[in-house]
Amino acid sequence: MLLLNIEYIPGKKIEALGMAKGSVVQSKHVGKDFMAGMKTLVGGEIASYTEMLDEARQIATKRMVDEAGALGADAVIGVRYASSAVMQGAAEVTAYGTAVRITGEG
Repeated sequence: MLLLNIEYIPGKKIEALGMAKGSVVQSKHVGKDFMAGMKTLVGGEIASYTEMLDEARQIATKRMVDEAGALGADAVIGVRYASSAVMQGAAEVTAYGTAVRITGEG
């Protein structure tokens, strides 16, 4: 499935099928969360949270692609990501865009 963050597919005619979205709430292991808290004292990247959010984006993207596929889409355009803290150590990540079918050359 083609994923683009622009609102069109260069050189193609498309038919909009509807919005496709996927979301996940991801958390970190308590022990890793404690170590991340310690990292805030000295500064720098908190790798365990970077990994958590990367994994969450992958899951949310897969769910969005699955939903678009169920609509009969060839692509999702205007792909965006949103995230929010749900609770200490947990974040929701949502991927969304417009599911489209390629109808010809443009």
